[in-house]
Amino acid sequence: MSITLEQIKSLRERTGVSTMACKQTLEETGGDEEKAIELLRKKGEAKAAKRADRSTNNGVVAIAEGEGKSAILALACETDFVAKNEDFVKAAKGLAQKVLENGEDIELTEEVSELTLALGEKIDLKDKKLVEGNHLGTYVHGNNKIGVIVKLSGETEDEKERDVAMHVAAMNPKNISPEDIADEIVEKEKVIWTDQLKEQGKPEEIIGKIMMGKEKKFREEAALLTQSFVKNPELLIKDFLEDVTVEDFWRFET
Repeated sequence: MSITLEQIKSLRERTGVSTMACKQTLEETGGDEEKAIELLRKKGEAKAAKRADRSTNNGVVAIAEGEGKSAILALACETDFVAKNEDFVKAAKGLAQKVLENGEDIELTEEVSELTLALGEKIDLKDKKLVEGNHLGTYVHGNNKIGVIVKLSGETEDEKERDVAMHVAAMNPKNISPEDIADEIVEKEKVIWTDQLKEQGKPEEIIGKIMMGKEKKFREEAALLTQSFVKNPELLIKDFLEDVTVEDFWRFET
């Protein structure tokens, strides 16, 4: 039978063995991935596959920076013990550097599989992103669990760029501005608000006005520009930025 690239990629991600070995084994097993894994285990080639079904709820975020570019990735593991391991943190930074140098489409399956074998538990590359721009702010929280890149435009400085990135890490905005918040998200909240107001015995004629106020507050609290600046709550982020524009931001968390 004909084996697809998708089948080979899936088996390679689960086992860490070579592309050719994956293709040959899938052909031997008629394209059955589970049988292919079992066969590779028997051959001693798929040690990483023994951990394939384990959950990876810990990990770190790493950032690498270059001239006009920043790369961010989230590398996950099974335990907090490994997440705090110096070799694991160093490996995450090394992978971020590879993304910086080669682009976010770089294939890192072999490196991740090697880490799985070296550290004795399942390792997953959750996400990666390469950002280019003249004004990039980056921040990685002290525990390496949260990392942020913000892309700004206008007359700004490194400290302000970093401050905005730190704010995004702390406050986790969903969008840049209130109007960017998806209507579907707001509609789900409205159902909850309506039920709450009815339980409180609010008259039907004023529920509509209350809902308008709740929606406005919800949108503003969820949007970066209208959040209170974490380092100075008397300022909104849009006031702190003045004439600087936020083009986009990326927040990774493990």
